Amino acid sequence: MTVEYLSVSALTKYIKRKFDVDPYLTKVYLTGEISNFRLRPNAHQYFSLKDDHAKISAIMFKSAFNKIKFTPEEGMKVLVTGHISVYEPSGSYQIYVDSMEPDGVGQLYQAYEQLKRKLDQEGLFSQPKKPLVRFPKQIAVVTSPSGAVIRDIITTVRRRYPIAQIVLFPALVQGNEASADIVRQIERVNQLDRFDTLIIGRGGGSIEDLWPFNEEAVARAISASRIPVISSVGHETDTTIADLVADVRAATPTAAAELAVPRLDQVLVDLKTSQNRVINAEYQILQQLELRLKRLRQSPIFTSPERLYETFSQKLDLLSQRLKNQSDKITSGRRNQLSELTMRLKMVAPTHTINDQRQRLRFLVLKLSQQQSKRVSDDRQRYQMLVSALDHLSPLKILRRGYTYTTDENNHFVSRVADLKSKTINVHFSDGIVNATVDQIEYGKEDD
Repeated sequence: MTVEYLSVSALTKYIKRKFDVDPYLTKVYLTGEISNFRLRPNAHQYFSLKDDHAKISAIMFKSAFNKIKFTPEEGMKVLVTGHISVYEPSGSYQIYVDSMEPDGVGQLYQAYEQLKRKLDQEGLFSQPKKPLVRFPKQIAVVTSPSGAVIRDIITTVRRRYPIAQIVLFPALVQGNEASADIVRQIERVNQLDRFDTLIIGRGGGSIEDLWPFNEEAVARAISASRIPVISSVGHETDTTIADLVADVRAATPTAAAELAVPRLDQVLVDLKTSQNRVINAEYQILQQLELRLKRLRQSPIFTSPERLYETFSQKLDLLSQRLKNQSDKITSGRRNQLSELTMRLKMVAPTHTINDQRQRLRFLVLKLSQQQSKRVSDDRQRYQMLVSALDHLSPLKILRRGYTYTTDENNHFVSRVADLKSKTINVHFSDGIVNATVDQIEYGKEDD
């Protein structure tokens, strides 16, 4: 008997085929707790569903995930529908989720609570509210052009404050495209920058009908508006995210119009009352000023103006006398001080010292002259003695006694016969020189 072995791929395809054709697995309604969930923006979502005894892998494609109104969270219990199949590369079976909603709480309510919690943490609900303009000139209304909201607002404004202008910015208020349309109109109103108040509203309905006003984009557009926003969505019991973010919430469109504008007749009454109060206040102020003027006219300053400067005149005389006395005192003190300094200067004047030094200088000059004369006389006598002594030792004086000395032709002194180098000699006398020629040399006996 021959056994045919299957490949792993063939077995997996067979099992997958069994799953795909099983009528009980093509549409499965499953409840469980989300596990291993990590939000992947704009992508397929991979997670697990589990209970106390088992766990199954799950995948929800991007197209299906974008349709749900809430954000799944780890540990959330949900109701899902989908089909079971096998992922061939790993051979594991998993559920492909087509729809999802919270178990026990509607998905819209769940999404509402999640967004409300998120925006509250960001501070959009607690940020400072912009005050409404008390006397608006132009009011923008973002709502459906065919609903009762715009009619109620126009009727109320015309009745209460007909001088205000109402401008409708038509927008979808229901459906998947409504939130983007509302955001676009809010931004358009702000770009025009000529409106005092912005009203956003629609009539009542289910949570699905009011859902565009629970969208995050609408909430952020209202928060970013530079114009004060009045939100009037649904009935008094309905509270949307737009109501929480808006500067003022109105229960109905009529209430929104009443908040946006005052009553003109009441304004006129208030103006008349204010006018009367201003007139009365001005009259009282004038009366008080007249009384004050009367009292001032009766005061001594105006009845006897000379009294105003009597005290100052007396004080001026007193100060002038004090100034003169003080000046005389200072002048006298300075004069005495100058006399004392003059006497001291005369006592320490250098005249006597200069005369003494001048006499001493004359004495020193005379003494120096005497010393110099004596020194010159002594030097002259010493010079004469030296000249006389030098004269006794002079060879000229020896020559005058009959002695001579001899030099050769090179004028070298010749003291011995042996020093002669030539036949020509010069014989020096006291009164001249004789040039002679040596014919014969006789050598004498040298002294011992």
